Amino acid sequence: MPALRAIYRAETADVAELRLGDFEAVWGKKYPAIGPAWRRAWNEVTPFFAYPPQIRKMIYTTNAIERLHRGLRKIIKTRGAFPSDEAAMKLLYLALRNLGVHWKPAIEWRAAYAQFTIFFPERLPTTIR
Repeated sequence: MPALRAIYRAETADVAELRLGDFEAVWGKKYPAIGPAWRRAWNEVTPFFAYPPQIRKMIYTTNAIERLHRGLRKIIKTRGAFPSDEAAMKLLYLALRNLGVHWKPAIEWRAAYAQFTIFFPERLPTTIR
């Protein structure tokens, strides 16, 4: 994973391509499909590097969403069936409330928002409410 992380956290598309070559040299025999898959999609990947690190982190960070889904699945999986839709909604509400206690911000939202207002000024208001 650190070798792949080095690719999408690279400073520029050129550096990322060099790191992809490094990845293929080290891991290409064990995982032969990964390098060619990145290369086939390279034209779709490179626009990603035009954004500053704050925006790019928002794009590639999905850990919070995955953790939320895992927590909800864990709660639902232990129940066989629900007597009503209301019972299911109450269970999900309580699960969300309990899962929210452990959340830590993975993204610096103010810095990311500032970058979004620079890149997309027509789409966002200039102040956070």
